[in-house]
Amino acid sequence: MSEKSLKNKTALITGASRLQGIGAAIARKLATDGADIYFTYYLDYDRKMPWGVEENEPDKLQQTIQNMGVKCFKKEINLAEPENIKLLLNDVKEKLQTPDVLVNNACYSTNNNYQNIEAEELDKHYQINLRATLLLSSYFARSFEKESGGRIINLSSGQFKGPMENEIAYAATKGAVDALTISLAAELAPKGITVNAVNPGPTDTGWMAQKLKGELLKKFPQGRIGKPEDTARLVSFLASKEAEWITGEIINSEGGFKR
Repeated sequence: MSEKSLKNKTALITGASRLQGIGAAIARKLATDGADIYFTYYLDYDRKMPWGVEENEPDKLQQTIQNMGVKCFKKEINLAEPENIKLLLNDVKEKLQTPDVLVNNACYSTNNNYQNIEAEELDKHYQINLRATLLLSSYFARSFEKESGGRIINLSSGQFKGPMENEIAYAATKGAVDALTISLAAELAPKGITVNAVNPGPTDTGWMAQKLKGELLKKFPQGRIGKPEDTARLVSFLASKEAEWITGEIINSEGGFKR
């Protein structure tokens, strides 16, 4: 792949609020490849999570990307509100151009199981993990007017490789993303858009306690836990011209992780 394989392309990445996160790593990598970047974030969610977030992290990410010599815009947005999704894509087009690459990275995740799951919490998972992913992909595809080069890349979590205990709502809704990827790939192939999903496996984005890291490390034959940059490199390839023949795939990029 050439160093500027995405020059003159625009990439929209959702869920890039935290500098240690996968979304931020993807945004930096696609910028390195020459793409102009538009990323979304939603600090209200991260503030409530154990890992937290600094208020200026999105600003720092934007500045880092602009220093790479490409354009970068950001927007704080709640993707659980359907009306925000069309407004988002219109804003990307207005500030940059109709996007060539969509990375559905934003997610919602809380611990729950069959004993305590209720409709309200299940709906919150569905709204972000599935509905927003599907609607963003749909509106992205409807607006895409080029003959080829469109890319939709979803973030999956390996739901079909093993159970995720105490994350039943997350597992159910993210598992649906795999099914969506396969069906949407067939529908969008005639429009010159590929659709793939990436399962990065357990990735150290700042949420892992040391005890958990020690337990997970034993299951990685390469002797380290996954990094956000590992995912970003794969997304970069899938976004490139070199990946034009790959579509409808769920790629488990887990470094040999053994469940």
